[in-house]
Amino acid sequence: MELDGRVAIVTGAGLGIGRATALKLASEGAKVVVNDVVEENGSKTVDQIRSMGREAIFVQADVSKWGEAKKLVDEAVKAFGTVHILVNNAGITRDKLLRDMEEEDWDKVLNINLKGAFNCCKFAVPHMIENKYGKIVNLSSRAHLGNPGQANYSSSKAGIIGLTRSLSLELGRFNINVNAVAPGMVDTEGVRNHPKYEMIIERALKITPLRRIGKPEDIANVIHFLVTDAASYITGEVIHVTGGRY
Repeated sequence: MELDGRVAIVTGAGLGIGRATALKLASEGAKVVVNDVVEENGSKTVDQIRSMGREAIFVQADVSKWGEAKKLVDEAVKAFGTVHILVNNAGITRDKLLRDMEEEDWDKVLNINLKGAFNCCKFAVPHMIENKYGKIVNLSSRAHLGNPGQANYSSSKAGIIGLTRSLSLELGRFNINVNAVAPGMVDTEGVRNHPKYEMIIERALKITPLRRIGKPEDIANVIHFLVTDAASYITGEVIHVTGGRY
């Protein structure tokens, strides 16, 4: 087990990429702290992990809020003693053209997607420094390159890259690796529930060299690699997992 004895926090782990990542890390021996704002979803992920004979707990917290992000890390340390791995996956979209976007649409997306990642790093990193070991993976997106109707989302995901590179420079001397993963189109519940799902998928297939959209497991596999010691000399990087689409 590559991650035997490691403690991992995965935010937004109730569905999609987060759930697939939590399951992957647990399958490799990690003790997983499953975070989500929806108790039913997060608890289901925990149940799946425990059915594998692995250890997991659920912590309901809105990571965009400073105090709740602290609670998440505190509960992880209370349950498992420390934190070795942090996967900042929690995120939302509120897609609208600029003319239709309201202040709340901007603030909500930036607060969850970018501030949430910062908050979790803020409280998890001291434990990693104490261990002289840590792995942080932040979820960006191919959208960091810009998408019409996603000024808020694209900005948040571009900000994730800036956060990742800044923290990699700060934390490398403590043997903490900080990287980002930028998925392309992935077949998640959020995508399937989009009102224009069929049109989005048809368009994505035409411009993706591999001629398929991604699966949550495609992203989880890359995250898993980045939190293992096989990636110990990789930090400050952004790995695009897009099927070749740019």
